Amino acid sequence: MGTSNSDFRTAILLLLAILFMLQSSAQSGKLPTATRTKIDEAVARFSAQTSSPGIAVAVVENGEFAWAAGYGMADIENFVPATSQTLFRLASLAKPITAIAAMQLWEQGSLDLDAPIQKYCPAFPGPSFPDKGAVITTRELLGHLGGIRFYRDGPSGEPELNNTTHFSDPIAGGLSFFKNDALVAPPGTHFHYSTQGYSLVGCAIATASGEPYVDYVRRHILIPAGMAVTDVDDRIAVIQHRKDASGKVVNAEYLDSSYKIPGGGWLSSAADVARFEVALLAGKLVKPATLTLMSTPLKPSDGSEDNYGLGWVARKVAGAEAISHNGGQHGTSTAILLVPARRAGIVVLINMDGVDSGGLAEELAKMVIAAD
Repeated sequence: MGTSNSDFRTAILLLLAILFMLQSSAQSGKLPTATRTKIDEAVARFSAQTSSPGIAVAVVENGEFAWAAGYGMADIENFVPATSQTLFRLASLAKPITAIAAMQLWEQGSLDLDAPIQKYCPAFPGPSFPDKGAVITTRELLGHLGGIRFYRDGPSGEPELNNTTHFSDPIAGGLSFFKNDALVAPPGTHFHYSTQGYSLVGCAIATASGEPYVDYVRRHILIPAGMAVTDVDDRIAVIQHRKDASGKVVNAEYLDSSYKIPGGGWLSSAADVARFEVALLAGKLVKPATLTLMSTPLKPSDGSEDNYGLGWVARKVAGAEAISHNGGQHGTSTAILLVPARRAGIVVLINMDGVDSGGLAEELAKMVIAAD
């Protein structure tokens, strides 16, 4: 006997509800049992409200990796549970990683944040760039003040947001989409969020370091932080523990993110991103003063206010100063949140786009802070 689509969907959601009551492959650590129980309950509520198939959460407490767990399904079609090691698209969580790489080079004196970006990326702008005389700096690009546009149709008419073209040279491929386009605002004047702008930051990192952007990040961020499973989102490669991009019972749109790796093209697990947080809190990647600088909002000259610094959003959580970043992409919603003074952090990775990962991260962060 056949089963209707509505019956099938109901069965799937009931199964997910049961699975969300059980953690999949939790990495036990030092987090108090009472706090873990509250997190379990919060994640279960969030899943029920949003119908998110799979969620991975990690917690940093007292500057140490405290706990991580997966809930629900990484792949509904093949019945694969989400775990703390499931690889999710990080989406814009790539931006804090890229920003840390840039600031490492700034600390070393290899990258001048206020020099024209052409010093490091002579391929930008292109020959048809209409804004002659515009000077854009790496500092402005890190804070989304460079005037670089957001997504639109690519050079061949293909929408950037749903790009399916694979680029072996990700930086050059990314620049090809926008290097001939007019700026949306004069540099430094107005906050305009731009993933493409981070492709230029990746270009600056490659030139200043003398090695490809991806290689630099691997050697100077991933390896020192112990992020063993983090990798580039390569749709061609066979990558163990990569999640299926499913939301409800509908697969996400196809995407090749090779053109925007610095701003949104990495894969990682909740546990690995938590290790990134631990390394930041320990001063292993940049100096504490540099992280403070990065969390200081830039000031657009048009007088508008924004809380975006250099790759991080400044905010308050339960009265404490915090920095965070959210991400959203095909089949994924992500959030990273750090409370440096409390030496605490939260990571939330969800295999469904369009849901409030940042809100869940803040809710969980309040639980962790309250338990201190």
